[in-house]
Amino acid sequence: MKMHFSARLEKTKTLEKAKKLQFQFPVSILSRNMQEQPIFTTRAHVFQIDPSTKKNWVPASKQAVTVSYFYDSTRNSYRIISVDGAKVIINSTITPNMTFTKTSQKFGQWADSRANTVFGLGFPSEQQLTKFAEKFQEVKEAAKLARDRSQEKIETSSNHSQESGRETPSSTRASSVNGTDDEKASHGGPAETHLKSENDKLKIALAQSSSNVKKWETELQTLRESNARLTTALQESAASIEHWKKQFSACKEENDQLRSKIEELEEQCNEINKEKERNAQLSRRLQELETELQDKELELEELRKQGEIIPQLMSECESVSQQLQDAENKNKDLEEKVRTLRTEVEESKHRQTNLKTELKNFLDVLDGKIDELHDFRQGLSKLGVDN
Repeated sequence: MKMHFSARLEKTKTLEKAKKLQFQFPVSILSRNMQEQPIFTTRAHVFQIDPSTKKNWVPASKQAVTVSYFYDSTRNSYRIISVDGAKVIINSTITPNMTFTKTSQKFGQWADSRANTVFGLGFPSEQQLTKFAEKFQEVKEAAKLARDRSQEKIETSSNHSQESGRETPSSTRASSVNGTDDEKASHGGPAETHLKSENDKLKIALAQSSSNVKKWETELQTLRESNARLTTALQESAASIEHWKKQFSACKEENDQLRSKIEELEEQCNEINKEKERNAQLSRRLQELETELQDKELELEELRKQGEIIPQLMSECESVSQQLQDAENKNKDLEEKVRTLRTEVEESKHRQTNLKTELKNFLDVLDGKIDELHDFRQGLSKLGVDN
């Protein structure tokens, strides 16, 4: 009973610790034996089979959550637990009959008959799926070994009870040997003294047992009182948990509202910044347009000045055009004269060619005549010498 009372005290301490962790885990998990320790932890997307169709997968978590193996040293049992915020999405006790099946490179599943569902886990890599499957097989074998040991303990305890049942007739026989009260009265001497000593021993044992019973009753009463206090404390902690849950939900709603307001303000700031950029661009464009306007005004002023001399220029242009017309007429006359001169030059060249030909012919004839005169002179000179 003292050990049971110390266990109660341990539970009160664990419940006090649980109050500090009330926002991290639900009450149903905190109420379990706190001897459970995580032995393997990973992250995965959790799914459950659709209870209506038994075919489609329904996501139990919006994102990857922590999935852990827990070992209960007092019960010698293993559980797979996963919590998403304040919601328990996996609470599966592993039995030797369970089987973890890999359905793809990154997805695995197992059936839980107690929860009447099928859990599925989607892992980010094949290595993590392999590690989880190996741990499942290891935990399954450990659960099977624990079940075999418990069965052996039950069998040995039943054998001991049977043996004690066999020994009871001998005790009855021993009591029958002692005889009835009438037989005791008929016996005398040492048997009677032996019976008296046995009765005295029985009386002492009965007194001791009655005192022990009183002690046990007082301990039981104290345990009942402590149990009542623990129940009250548990109810108060549950009420405080509900209160804190309400405050947490209110804070969460307020936080969501503040976040939405912050997002709206950020959008407004972004719009203001965009408007500032647009205003800066428009101001730069306005300056450019003003500069262009000044340039255009200068050009317009110059054009106005030029427009004032346009009539003079037009008169000059008319005179120039008249002069140009006269020049063109003169040019035509000159071109006609050039053509006539060219024809005359061609004719003179032709005549000159003919004259050269006639002159050459004349020179040839003249050369012949000169040769003849030279021969005639030589003949005359020869005749004069002979005379």
